[in-house]
Amino acid sequence: MEVKVLSSIKEYQPGPQIPQSIWMTLGLPSRGTMLHDLVREGLPFEYLARIASVLQVPRRVVSNAICMSPATMARRAKARRFNAVESDRLVALVAVFEEALFLFENDVAAAAHWLNTPVRGLGSKRPLDMMRTRVETEAVINLIGRLERAVLV
Repeated sequence: MEVKVLSSIKEYQPGPQIPQSIWMTLGLPSRGTMLHDLVREGLPFEYLARIASVLQVPRRVVSNAICMSPATMARRAKARRFNAVESDRLVALVAVFEEALFLFENDVAAAAHWLNTPVRGLGSKRPLDMMRTRVETEAVINLIGRLERAVLV
């Protein structure tokens, strides 16, 4: 008599990975004076679609994360450039996503899902909702660091 054992645990299958640096994928320098100059002059509007694509979210999710109203979004689309503050927030969002990618071993889907899910260590807020200020952004990066080191306090 043959007995079949059914397992309720699915085997982990990693999702698609970014084969190179997220910065290279986006066509952005990761640091240095070139990045500083780009942020200061304002990133071209096309980066919104690139970032949304890499994060696997709609453009409106990215615009909400960086505090852009639909009216401001329309003005930026017409001007074809973000201002320095918006550019800085976009770069911070990319940096947070990069850290999340490290945490999830370059699994883009897992990192994107985590950014869109309420996290207990952030007061049950979604990490994407914590991009509005530098203090909130640092809290997300600090939490990722604690998770990487298994420090949950």
